[in-house]
Amino acid sequence: MNDFDFLHGTWDVANRRLSTPLDGGGTWEEFPGRSVIRPLFGGAGNIDEILFPTLARRGVTLRLFDQGTRQWSIFWSDSRTGRLDPPVVGGFTGDRGDFYGEDHYAGSPIRVHFTWHRLGPDTARWEQEFSVDGGHGWEPNWTMDFTRTGPAFEGLAA
Repeated sequence: MNDFDFLHGTWDVANRRLSTPLDGGGTWEEFPGRSVIRPLFGGAGNIDEILFPTLARRGVTLRLFDQGTRQWSIFWSDSRTGRLDPPVVGGFTGDRGDFYGEDHYAGSPIRVHFTWHRLGPDTARWEQEFSVDGGHGWEPNWTMDFTRTGPAFEGLAA
């Protein structure tokens, strides 16, 4: 239930994103981010807001732990669309978390895979990849390298 406790706090985020995923080409763009992540429900959830200053936009991630299935659901929204994207669902084995979901990109159905890596108390990495063939082949399209700049939040007392 407390798999994402390592992420609570304030982070600088180095982003590397493929400019045009799933087109067989594209270039990699690099841009900074700043993220603040707070716990919810005593560790059974968290919420973060990320600012991308050079893109003039923000994003919000909501992560919730389902007590019945023992899996996490991760939801994303950004200020560009205001839409809550379909969740990716999964969990951690050791310091690696894998999460899968279904979505659409440029009007076509895709499979989405997020990977979280706990790299230490002050570093973490997130990766995203898309599949157009049901998960047989994957194209990496975004990475985020997190470096802690502020302490974890304690949240509300029980």
